[in-house]
Amino acid sequence: MADDTNDVLYRLVAEGVPDAVVYADREGIIRLWSPGAERMFGFAAADAVGQSLDLIIPENLRARHWEGYRRVMDTGTTRYGTKLLTAPALRADGSRLSTEFSMALVRDGAGDMAGSGAVIRDVTERWLKEKDMKERLAELERCCGTDRPGR
Repeated sequence: MADDTNDVLYRLVAEGVPDAVVYADREGIIRLWSPGAERMFGFAAADAVGQSLDLIIPENLRARHWEGYRRVMDTGTTRYGTKLLTAPALRADGSRLSTEFSMALVRDGAGDMAGSGAVIRDVTERWLKEKDMKERLAELERCCGTDRPGR
């Protein structure tokens, strides 16, 4: 009975967090797409589940993504471990967003790689503010200079 309770709790957490919770099998086919993923990316679960992760990966990043994904599925290890990762992603309308995410490697009952899960957060607003601040700082440095004596 405890396993059933945990299964319900896991589902409730995945459905309740505002971040996207996504799971893809070892071939990169989406098998879990949370309500947070629907809000963030704009694809209904019914439209995302069964599709390739290419659904949310910008075309110019796909080759690099799949090279890494296949290596992780083959070896069962990732050099990123518990690091928070960043990557651009795509919304249903084709617009890009900036994301941060953590990954979980998922193994089946035999210990073989079954796929990968991720909890993904939209950080576009923060990224745009940081970009604006960097541009303003660069403009101030051009305007006022930083190579004056005494600085």
